[in-house]
Amino acid sequence: MSGEIFGLADCNNFFVSCERVFRPDLRDKPVVVLSNNDGCVISRSNESKALGIKMGEPFFKIRDFIKDNDVAVFSSNYALYGDMSRRVMSMLSAYTPRLDIYSVDEAILDLSGLGDADAVRAHGKRMVRDIKKGIGIPVSLGVAATKTLAKMASKYAKSYPGYEGVCVIETDSQREKALKQFPVADVWGIGRKMLRTMEYHGVRTAWDFVCRSESWVRREFNVVALRTWRELQGDSCIKLDDLPYRKSICVSRSFPGQGITDLRTLEEIVAYFASECARKLREQNTHCSQILFFAYTSRFRTDQPGNIIQRHLKLRVPTNDTAEIAHAVLQCLREDFGTGRYSYKKAGVVVWDLTSSSAVQTVLFDDVDRGKQQALIKAVDSINRKNGRNTVKVATMGSTKVFVADHQYESPCYTTRIEDVLRLKV
Repeated sequence: MSGEIFGLADCNNFFVSCERVFRPDLRDKPVVVLSNNDGCVISRSNESKALGIKMGEPFFKIRDFIKDNDVAVFSSNYALYGDMSRRVMSMLSAYTPRLDIYSVDEAILDLSGLGDADAVRAHGKRMVRDIKKGIGIPVSLGVAATKTLAKMASKYAKSYPGYEGVCVIETDSQREKALKQFPVADVWGIGRKMLRTMEYHGVRTAWDFVCRSESWVRREFNVVALRTWRELQGDSCIKLDDLPYRKSICVSRSFPGQGITDLRTLEEIVAYFASECARKLREQNTHCSQILFFAYTSRFRTDQPGNIIQRHLKLRVPTNDTAEIAHAVLQCLREDFGTGRYSYKKAGVVVWDLTSSSAVQTVLFDDVDRGKQQALIKAVDSINRKNGRNTVKVATMGSTKVFVADHQYESPCYTTRIEDVLRLKV
């Protein structure tokens, strides 16, 4: 294979796979992992999928079904998943001169110059085999001349055991066959709004999209869609920075028990939400221009007064600074709280209208020294990476964890907490 060759490594059912590493008795059995507060299903084993359990299914609706079908249930354990991700990415880096981490369970590898398709396939199978043996996480690898086609190939590698974890799209005939069987809704970069237009025009598969003219794509969509169209043609034109990132970020929680009536307690929680939003913005190298803050009481408690706080803020200059975002939402909270009158059951912070950090539009009379702000952010992030998350944080967050999420089914932190390390008797 000549020219640029990309590999996309994707961990199969990642959260479930992390749990199974330390619970081999659950291999080949249905397993699900739940979201924060055990709200809904966010990861499923293939056996759970076969039972008809859907992604995002509310847990309370399927609790009896899960019990009747002997499905193993785990609360989300992000400390474990983050550490297992680090281990996988560390091993992947040994198989490529360049590794770009795209998400917690996906990475893009430069596989150029490895030889023909058979050599690339053998290299990929060795990588998949070694990671499964060394860490216990099953990985699928898609290989193609563009990142979008590599993503498509990784899904075929995951779906068909005959590929042995590695699918290589090399020739035009292979590309055409793959495109004809691939739903356009699953193509990397095709959003809901774009999909509605495609369905209106009868575009159902990736091949239908490719067969449309370039002028049609330009007329109906934007430059992002045009790049995707070219990538599906085999023309590599998307850089890592061009890959789709989240258009909004939300951090929210439902509070157990009677809820929260104390302003100081809710301030600490909301400051934490703002901090997490800012951290995620920096992780994907973006700034936000608008913020939505909300808090509300239970809709089902008719014996208590109800209240809804929902404030929208538009920033003069886009930011990813924790202190700036926290200050904005805390000001809204303090103005609308209603001391002692309400018991809030849920709150959250949403940042949206995101732009790349390299394309931030400033204003002439900005009263913030953005250079110093970014230097401070960089220093704080460096300290937190070395010493643990929130070692340095905004003062409003307090010194203790002020809320406890419902994690009835949480597994031990096998690799990050000394008390949870497995003990073997020999």
